[in-house]
Amino acid sequence: MADVPQLLAALQQAAQARAYVTRLDLLAVGRAILKARLYLKPDLFVQVYRNDKFQTTNFVLIHTGQRVYARDELAGAWHQHPVHDTDLHDRSPEGQRGVSLEEFLDEVEQIVTDLDLL
Repeated sequence: MADVPQLLAALQQAAQARAYVTRLDLLAVGRAILKARLYLKPDLFVQVYRNDKFQTTNFVLIHTGQRVYARDELAGAWHQHPVHDTDLHDRSPEGQRGVSLEEFLDEVEQIVTDLDLL
């Protein structure tokens, strides 16, 4: 998957290209670490975390302080936290599929539409 510089570029591009993104907050940026938020509303955002050293990526949709949906990469292995049970670590073939930020944001668009969050 993307390393920190690639993910930072993807975040900046998404903030410009996706009409529903109201702002991009860069919370931590280093050579090997990135933590950022793409806000859709004040209480609805996508949090992105990447640590190149440990091959860890987290994409999380958060609404009113609660995880709604997520995909995580830990040491190169992916799993999914599905909408219907965000505590579940889905390691099915779909859950294990690695995704780019663009793919995750496409999933988020469908989820926020289905749940009428925007």
